[in-house]
Amino acid sequence: STFSENSLKTSLLQLECHFTWSLLKEHVGLESLEETVVDHIKFVKESNITDYNILSYVCHLKNSNEEALRNLKKAEEAVQKHHPGEIARSLVTWGNYAWIYYHMQRYEEAQTYVSKVENSCKKLSNTAHGKIQLPEIHAEEGWASLRFGPNYFERAKNCFEKALKGEPDNPDFNAGYAIAMFRLEKLAYRLSEEMRPCAGILKRALELNPKNTTLLALLALELQQLKRANEGERYIEEGLQITPDFPVFLRYAASFYRKKGDLGKAVKVLKKSLALTPNSVFLHHQLGLCYRLQILKLKKTRYTPQEEVENLIQLAIFHLKTVIDKKPTFISAHSDLANIYALCKRYEEAEEIFQEVLQRNNLSCLEKQEMCFSYGNFQHFHMNSESKAIKYYIEGLKMEGDSYGRRKCREAVETLLKQKIRSRLGDATDIGTLGLVYKLNGEKQKAIECYEKAIALDPNNEEYRNALFELQLSI
Repeated sequence: STFSENSLKTSLLQLECHFTWSLLKEHVGLESLEETVVDHIKFVKESNITDYNILSYVCHLKNSNEEALRNLKKAEEAVQKHHPGEIARSLVTWGNYAWIYYHMQRYEEAQTYVSKVENSCKKLSNTAHGKIQLPEIHAEEGWASLRFGPNYFERAKNCFEKALKGEPDNPDFNAGYAIAMFRLEKLAYRLSEEMRPCAGILKRALELNPKNTTLLALLALELQQLKRANEGERYIEEGLQITPDFPVFLRYAASFYRKKGDLGKAVKVLKKSLALTPNSVFLHHQLGLCYRLQILKLKKTRYTPQEEVENLIQLAIFHLKTVIDKKPTFISAHSDLANIYALCKRYEEAEEIFQEVLQRNNLSCLEKQEMCFSYGNFQHFHMNSESKAIKYYIEGLKMEGDSYGRRKCREAVETLLKQKIRSRLGDATDIGTLGLVYKLNGEKQKAIECYEKAIALDPNNEEYRNALFELQLSI
């Protein structure tokens, strides 16, 4: 039987399904992913096949294979209902069946599904093997990739591009492509990369999906970013007419109002949405951000209403704690929570959160740079430790890879050092450190000038001499 098991495994690896797309659970919070998909099924009837397949894969990752099978059965029922007779729609589901039976050591059933896929592929194309290029399958992989977070957005875009080659006017593929492009654009902003505005792509997808309010909302946010907020707001209002109770739309509408500075309206929309989907991590995070902005606004007023501020602080803490409990991989939410603790002088709790995250070894470069900036600010503005702030800003600079966080670290540390040097409190160390900042930033000439000044003040410093020598050699 080991032989047939091996040949089964070989066949399984040929299948196109969630098990062969290397979607790794460490890139998502499984809890929150499951809740997101369950909510989506509740409110969106037409893309159930995709959702049930992802849900079954998530169940498998959580070690409940029986539950996974139940979701695949629902995916099959959805195919029967919405796409009877379209074999291509079932291939991913059957592939997932084969894998789950294999993991349950029910090898005969697994083999049955492998054969089902192989025979269908032979019917659908002239290739003998299970690898088959079908637009529907590319699209399924695209949607799954979007669900698994930023590490997969580029792949999602490529999948939808492949699907569109086969069917350029397919509404579903165009919607997926537009969403992937929107997410990539947001990611490019955080990575300080060239941004390709995707308003045109969103408009095209919307023409093919006029009832899709998710696309409406993304287009509104895109126009807001392009400083065409009034035009954007018309789309938001239109969406509120079409789907007043669709949580995905409402959460984007709330983002729009928050960015506009209309916090009252944002909170109102978020609360309505949270009543519909109480487990949404995204909504809890957005509410936390809104309350934080309201706190900062109130603190600027002449007579700060203390009780109101206290109440908002409690709310912000509650919502942000919910986020990091449900989704520990949501890094920026950790620094948001730490910042709230800092605002109300609960410094030990803030410190604890920062340390826990900074000591993780699976942070991306981007996340680490953003954390260094946040923690540097905490040390600078709350703990009054300029030296620690400088140390962490420089930590952020030392990492390769440009990002918004790295840029912020650079601006902060340059400003801080220049102020110290200008106020005559700066000594050779500060001038030498500024030299290091310029060096890390590739501004060699400026770095050389700083090191020369530092050596004039501290002639015996080996570190500065070596740094200067290295720089002069490299020019």
